Amino acid sequence: MPLLEWRDEYRTGIRGVDYEHEELIARINAVYALVEAAAERDEVIDGLGEIYGSIAAHFALEEQMMRRYEYPEYDAHRADHERLLDEIRDISDAYEQNVLTDRQAFECRLRDWFQNHFSTHDARLHRMSGMREHDPVSDSTLRGMIQNAKYRLLNRRR
Repeated sequence: MPLLEWRDEYRTGIRGVDYEHEELIARINAVYALVEAAAERDEVIDGLGEIYGSIAAHFALEEQMMRRYEYPEYDAHRADHERLLDEIRDISDAYEQNVLTDRQAFECRLRDWFQNHFSTHDARLHRMSGMREHDPVSDSTLRGMIQNAKYRLLNRRR
């Protein structure tokens, strides 16, 4: 059973953003499935790196959109992005250092991490009139953004 399921309440009406949110849910569910299956620790850490990379790329594109449309709460939303990146980094660190070993605690932290941002700042952002889409990004560019962020996360202590 997946940890998270796509719900209409997550829908922003912005096609690219909704797609990225659905992809993030899929990545979170993939990592959760690894934990449930007692996969190798390195596989889970790599999956957490994919989540980090995906959300870092998503946030960069979302911030681009906010600047273009002169979103009045940009600074607060960007600060929330930084906090959320710190939290997923903390989850990854805790798992890597064997601090976060309880499956239920891991499940709770991942689920809460996702739902917290998308039920607060993103809900306000996407209700803003005129907010349409971030600039188009090719799949290869997006993949590069994800891989660069993932690499920075996984190699920051080496």
